[in-house]
Amino acid sequence: MAVEIKYVVIREGVEKMSFASKKEADAWDKMLDLAEALEGWLQHAPITLEEGQTEQLALWMAENKDSLGAIVRTGRLPQENGESAPAESDENGAVALSAARKRTKAA
Repeated sequence: MAVEIKYVVIREGVEKMSFASKKEADAWDKMLDLAEALEGWLQHAPITLEEGQTEQLALWMAENKDSLGAIVRTGRLPQENGESAPAESDENGAVALSAARKRTKAA
């Protein structure tokens, strides 16, 4: 007979996730705490999101907190390979905000 230790993250009586190590479970729980705080903060935003979108956005922001922190600190998107990213445009040909700022500064 095998004995297995399982660490379970429970929120509001619902099992959210289970882990093999306490460290992973604590990290997930901490990320959920951050997502909960972000969700409360996003509810005060001057835009209205559909039901569930605020929660999804808050969870995504919490999962990507390192990138979000880098953006807030530096004002730039973090680059994985260290090279500058080319300007991207949408289907209407509108150039990304960062590229527009660079052109404005150069002018």
